[in-house]
Amino acid sequence: MKQKSNTPRLPLPQPLVAVEAGTFTEFTVTQRMPSIARRVIAENKFPANINASLEKLASELPSGYLPTLVDDTSSDFADWSRYLEPYKEQRWIDIPWFFAETYFYRYLLQITNYFRAGEWQGVDPFELQKRQGLETSLDSIVALCTQVNGWLNVSEQENQSRQTALITLLYFGLWGNRVDLSLWSAFETDRSRFDIQNQQSHILVDDALKVTELLVNSNSGRVDFVVDNAGFELVCDLCLVDYLLGSGVASLVRLHLKSHPTFVSDAMIKDVHQTTEFLLASSNPEVTSFAKRLQEYIASEQLVLSDDYFWTSPLAFWEIPESLKNDLSHSNLIVIKGDANYRRLLGDRHWDFTTKISDIVCYLPVPMVALRTLKSEVAAGIKPEVLEEVEKSDSAWLTNGQWGVVQLVDNN
Repeated sequence: MKQKSNTPRLPLPQPLVAVEAGTFTEFTVTQRMPSIARRVIAENKFPANINASLEKLASELPSGYLPTLVDDTSSDFADWSRYLEPYKEQRWIDIPWFFAETYFYRYLLQITNYFRAGEWQGVDPFELQKRQGLETSLDSIVALCTQVNGWLNVSEQENQSRQTALITLLYFGLWGNRVDLSLWSAFETDRSRFDIQNQQSHILVDDALKVTELLVNSNSGRVDFVVDNAGFELVCDLCLVDYLLGSGVASLVRLHLKSHPTFVSDAMIKDVHQTTEFLLASSNPEVTSFAKRLQEYIASEQLVLSDDYFWTSPLAFWEIPESLKNDLSHSNLIVIKGDANYRRLLGDRHWDFTTKISDIVCYLPVPMVALRTLKSEVAAGIKPEVLEEVEKSDSAWLTNGQWGVVQLVDNN
């Protein structure tokens, strides 16, 4: 057994920063983030003063300095005041990218009065995109629910058939990330329609079989999900949850969700409820039966929805609060979803892509699997020959969302 560590075993490389010319990081801070701020103006009915502040934020991102956060009555204000201390009077492009992005979304909520009592309190500025993301993937939702219902209706499931179902659902959990709304417009064609089998050649690290073996042999324990996006990806996650509970592979599932809107499409507790309600309203019985099971699991507390401000903080995963880490220690497996959560796992730093991921993610108390479609210049655990091949075949492999990993770390 490897010795547990509270931090990566290796010296920490430098964090990604937007001042690195020609990088996706630079593109995000100087172009994507301003575009997101302006889209919030276009998609909401905020008053002129809020829109003016959003436009000011958008125009200052490429070369301006970090604005100060004022006390907007949120319970994370004191934490953010502390986080910001080292970066006072610095430009957005000079500070670590992960900090810049998380603070951008937090500051945007200050502008829109998300936390302040009044007309705009609790208004999700990304609500339209989240809803549209669900509506545009309805055909795929029907197909996936039908498949899950079929698997669950097979009596006396053998381990092999369970593993087949679990591997397929893990792949859906991986590629469902493709409809991440901060990168793709929900108003474009339905990005949830794809052939899972054809995508296997685009999985750079595939530990799916090991994950299913761990799950099937876990004696119906607890599984935790660190959730990423709402929309079709959340439906994919919930289908996996449904199968885990319905087949008896797990007896308890806990979803860890965001405490406030962030990264455009990241899922909150209310998004799980709204998704369930959306599915219940379907005219398709396959979809409604799935949604009813979800409701029952939530009511019986077999499916627990939780949030924590850590998930919207700029902290690396190894800086997780002790209380949250202790809670996760009761799990049999932690499923880490999506690109931003993966960046948090690695501290959003310039690790060599072939670095053993178990030497970085050695700080979690139980096994974890990362399901991640690559959308940033951060990676680890890729074999040298695989790295050489993908670099030859696709120069944009790190950021174009065409490549994925299913990476298991089991330090037990």
